[in-house]
Amino acid sequence: MKIAVLAGGLSTERNISLISGTDICKALRAQGHQASIVDMFMGFENIDVAPENAFASDDGLLSTITVSREEPNLDGIRRSRKDRSASIFGKGVLEFCKAADMVFLALHGACGEDGRVQATFDLLGIPYTGSGYVSSAMAMDKAITKVVMESVGILTPKWQEFTYAQEDIPAICAQVNCPCVVKVVTGGSSLGVQVVDDKKNLADALSECLKYGNHVVIEEKIIGRELTCGVLGDTYLPAVEIIPDEAGYDYNNKYNGLTKELCPAPITEEQQRLLGETTLKLYHALGLSVYSRADFLLTEDGKAYCLEINTLPGMTPTSLIPQEAAAVGISYGELCEKIIELSMKERGVK
Repeated sequence: MKIAVLAGGLSTERNISLISGTDICKALRAQGHQASIVDMFMGFENIDVAPENAFASDDGLLSTITVSREEPNLDGIRRSRKDRSASIFGKGVLEFCKAADMVFLALHGACGEDGRVQATFDLLGIPYTGSGYVSSAMAMDKAITKVVMESVGILTPKWQEFTYAQEDIPAICAQVNCPCVVKVVTGGSSLGVQVVDDKKNLADALSECLKYGNHVVIEEKIIGRELTCGVLGDTYLPAVEIIPDEAGYDYNNKYNGLTKELCPAPITEEQQRLLGETTLKLYHALGLSVYSRADFLLTEDGKAYCLEINTLPGMTPTSLIPQEAAAVGISYGELCEKIIELSMKERGVK
């Protein structure tokens, strides 16, 4: 198959997406596919090949991708593109995707998981991997996801929702109890997240979150073990326990080897079933498909608080979903194939 791997874009998770995309492209090429990768935002601007001919590239255009684990400078990325249009799609990207049999979405964050790319591809008749546009948009918004959780009886920390500017911060501080966690509703990779143990630090946390967006949920802080559980098709996978560095599970610790991940998680069968069934319940309630991953806090008294769900989770070989798949005997290459197979069925591709 001709497979277009779409990565990068302009979200705060841009660099992680490029890492996922390069690994996916390599795996699919090893599986015998004509897979090529392109940065969705930069496109073919600096690539001397016609988009429709990219699948014949000797290296799948992997040499055109530069990866980094640092938080991206999005303003610098915008300025670096010669095409100063407002389009999120770079030169030749849509032509590249139209020429493919399937687009593998290796995108993460606000310009890949929020449904806009999926809606564009639906309108253009371009098949793609993962969930559709409506469910992707709902799952990307932490506030909407929490409303759905509560509607189907899924336990989640008590929360409040605010859209605000700098001058609104004192009024918000007067309404919120601490300890709490402030999260930008469309944030990812732990960016736009502030843990506040003392109320005197809440105003600064709200100011910091404004760098990533002006719409937040503020949750009560729950003390518990950090776990995540994936879904592939209609089956939940073994959970992973995440043991952060003392500094917490922030962007740097998450992607630079400063956390410990235990897969399968050292939990009881009953706890695994609780996490798995809850993940599937939310997956179905949001209308998701193909694959996803939900995050939890498991307390000492056995309660599993669901925090959010990711529709295009990280896909490097050591990311959480690939670890969970490996635990049930599915290799990384097989996982990429399975995602394509399930997506073809979902999109009605034969």
